[in-house]
Amino acid sequence: MGEDRLRRKPYEKELFRLQGELVKLQEWVRAEGRRVVVVFEGRDAAGKGGTIKRVAEYLNPRVTRIVALPAPTERERTQWYFQRYAEHLPAAGEIVLMDRSWYNRAGVERVMGFCTQEEHARFLHQCPIFERLLVEDGILLRKYWFSVSDEEQERRFRARLADPMRQWKLSPMDLESVTRWEEYSRAKDEMLVHTDIPEAPWYEVESEDKRRARINMISHLLSTIPYHEVKRAPLEIPERPEAAGYQRPPRRPETIVPDAAALLKG
Repeated sequence: MGEDRLRRKPYEKELFRLQGELVKLQEWVRAEGRRVVVVFEGRDAAGKGGTIKRVAEYLNPRVTRIVALPAPTERERTQWYFQRYAEHLPAAGEIVLMDRSWYNRAGVERVMGFCTQEEHARFLHQCPIFERLLVEDGILLRKYWFSVSDEEQERRFRARLADPMRQWKLSPMDLESVTRWEEYSRAKDEMLVHTDIPEAPWYEVESEDKRRARINMISHLLSTIPYHEVKRAPLEIPERPEAAGYQRPPRRPETIVPDAAALLKG
């Protein structure tokens, strides 16, 4: 598999090109008042977060929002299950990237026993209805499942555990997925049977190679939306007017951020 991994140089070149297309997509969404929701789901350590980061890297946070909800509060647990997710759906001219979504109920909640069998069955019944309503109302809904092998997942877990900068990405819940691999597999299979619908199909992203997965996912997303480049009114930087006697007040030395960069060599 290592020989098939996408090399850095062509990856970075193509990623930058695709990110330019994402900017065009964003401007089209804004200008046309469209609404886009992209759902990122998959195994722990399958590369969802890294892909979302690359998708949003050059986009306007006022237009494109990343939604990653924490565990529900006691009050939210008494609401209709989809209610707290509906609050984060886009308005006209907005894109929402969902770092996990309402599909928590079909995955971690189902496997870890955080919901009852009745709640899980109700979710599988209501989810296709909910998504059809979103699509009928004009929302462009795209759902991506990131697949990774158990060996690659464990390798990534070990790499995170050894990296102080990425240890925060590991939680006891993540590690639990190692011992519950087959349970998660069965839960995913059942989820697909009920929620892979013509109006909102699932698209599977092979993610053994993170670089390849990012390129494939972004390229596919762009291919499914009929956007076009929006012509923007030309901008010109105005001439700076002549000074009119303004004098900057003296600054207190204790309020100035120290020049730590001056200590750097090279």
